[in-house]
Formats: sequence, C-alpha cells, structure tokens
Amino acid sequence: MTKIKIEKITHGIGVMSGTSLDGLDIAYCKFSTKNGKIKHEIICAETIKYQKKIEFSLKNANLLIGRDYFELNAMYGAFIADLCNKFIKKHKLTPQFIASHGHTIFHEPKNGFSTQLGCGATIAANTNLTTVCDFRSLDVALNGQGAPLVPIGDDLLFKNYDACLNLGGIANISYSQKQKRIAFDICLVNIVLNDLSNKLGLDYDKDGLTARNNALNFELLDKLEQLKFYKIKGAKSLGREFYDNEVKKIFTKYKIEDVITTYTHHAATQIAAILNKNKLSNVLCTGGGTFNKFLIELIQSKTNCKLIIPNNFIINFKEALIFAFLGYLRLNNKDNSLASVTGAIRNSCGGAVYTGKI
Repeated sequence: MTKIKIEKITHGIGVMSGTSLDGLDIAYCKFSTKNGKIKHEIICAETIKYQKKIEFSLKNANLLIGRDYFELNAMYGAFIADLCNKFIKKHKLTPQFIASHGHTIFHEPKNGFSTQLGCGATIAANTNLTTVCDFRSLDVALNGQGAPLVPIGDDLLFKNYDACLNLGGIANISYSQKQKRIAFDICLVNIVLNDLSNKLGLDYDKDGLTARNNALNFELLDKLEQLKFYKIKGAKSLGREFYDNEVKKIFTKYKIEDVITTYTHHAATQIAAILNKNKLSNVLCTGGGTFNKFLIELIQSKTNCKLIIPNNFIINFKEALIFAFLGYLRLNNKDNSLASVTGAIRNSCGGAVYTGKI
C-alpha cells in the first residue's frame, strides 16, 4: 500500500453521518505531536442538512435488494465527495486525507458484520484525496462489537474529563477504569425522539418542549425498563435494528406526545444510572441530544455528577473530529480500535484506505 506522507502536523477532514439522520458533519482538523503528546484543533466545520430525498434513501436503505443497495452506496459516496470538494473550495483548505465514517445501515456484530454506506473508492476518486473508510469491519472480524470507536479519541484527546457522554441517535459513554478505556452504548436517544417527533410534523423535539409538556406513562416506562439489552454485561452496542425490532412495538397503544415524554424520562434514567454506578464526577456531554434542555435537566436531577456542556463546535463536531483522528491513526499504522471497549480479541488498526492523487 502506498502510504500518505504524514508529518508531525497533519490536516485532515472527518466526515460523519449519525444514526439520527440530521445531516452530514464535515470537520477540517489539525493534529500535531509535541513531546509524544497529540494536540488537536477543529479549524472549520459545517453540518449539511440532508434533503428529504437523501434522508429517505438512507433511512430505507436496509430494505433494498443487492444491486440497488450498491448503486446507492456509489451514489452516496459521490454525494459525500461533492460536499467535501465544495467545503474545501469554500474555505480554501489543503487537507492531506479524508476519513469518512459513512452512514450505518446494518450493525449486527453477532452475525459478523457492520455496514456503512458511502463508497470510499468513489470519495477518493472524486476528491483526489486519500480516503479512509470502513472503520468497523476489522474489529467485528476480531469478534468485537465494532463500536464504539470514538473512545480512543476520548482517551487521547479529552483526558481532562472523567468520562465522555455522547447523546446522538444512540447514547454512549467512555471512561477509564483500572488503566483501561471502557465504553459501551447505553440506550437509544435521538433515533427514537426524532422519529416520534416526525410523526407530529416536527424535525425533532426542540429543547425537549414536547417531553416537558406531556404526561409520563408509568406503564410504558416499566415496559421500556424491562428491555433485555439493559441486562447484557460487558461490551455491547446498538443499531437502528434495536428500535425497529424491539422498541417500536412497545409504543403502539400510547399517545405519541406521552411516548416522547416517557421515553425522555427512560433515557435519562438509564444514563444517570451509569453515571452513578461508576461514581463519575465530571462528564463532557456532546451530540445533538445535548441541546435537549429537558433531557439534560432530567439526567442532572438523577445524579450528583457534573454534566459539562462545551461550546457548540465541540457539541456538534466532536465525532467528526475523532473520525479524522481515527484516519490519522490508520495512516500512521497505529491502533484505532480498543479491545477493552469493543470486546475484540485484540486492539486493531482498522479502516480501508483508497489512495488519492500521489
């Protein structure tokens, strides 16, 4: 493999599409090393909201037959490349590589696969930039969950916090325990709340107002608390399949507004329980759910742990930053997936690499 030349100071683009389908995050990042320590900076970043056609295609990609799926994979790769090219031109950037997470369509590590849409070869060909993609497959092949991958970035870039809590489509957490990084998915958040809000004609539950102003249903709350996922010990991860196959059916007989209220309480309870169990003192909160004021209030009311809300740049683009960092590690042949997090048989350096113009 022809290696990109990585200097002590490196500029790369991280591209992230979350399970909540709120848009494509693009972040231009700088990484530098000094005395063996890695420093980072998000120089500029944008979220490009999906048009309804793209959103619909991604949301329903799991239903496609083989040929149509691969056609969408190439199309979505070209879409990512086009947005990256426009972003680079607009801000007059000189990135050395692109690290693209893609959009997760299937996540079934127990069956040996996790699939992200967005052809890396197409991105490399259309941008002329070396592109790293398919970050999860090697870890899954090593009997890991393939998720979460962000914790190695939490460990190396955000050491000042006891833990990092991401409130995206899925809530996940990472923290250090006995000199090892531990991380796992806690529960679904915006996958559920956004879908329910869509049924009311809303893009999302802004500030948690719907949840704040409707009724908590204790019968429904009890059913949610009994879901089998919460009883799993050790490494565990969630995908949209959990919502489609396990959670949705619980909602059928209840008023949508009350489901939003009840699910927000449920998510807050699950998250606070993890913070309390691990006796965490200060936790960095990022991801779109951080803007849900009612959710944050509920979590804070159930724990003595201090929830730290950073600036909007970090809230919105921390994951894109860290996927740029995972690409940086991959191109330096350094481990970018931790077995202590995913349950794999060893740490690994994952990601397919497509070289750009040399």
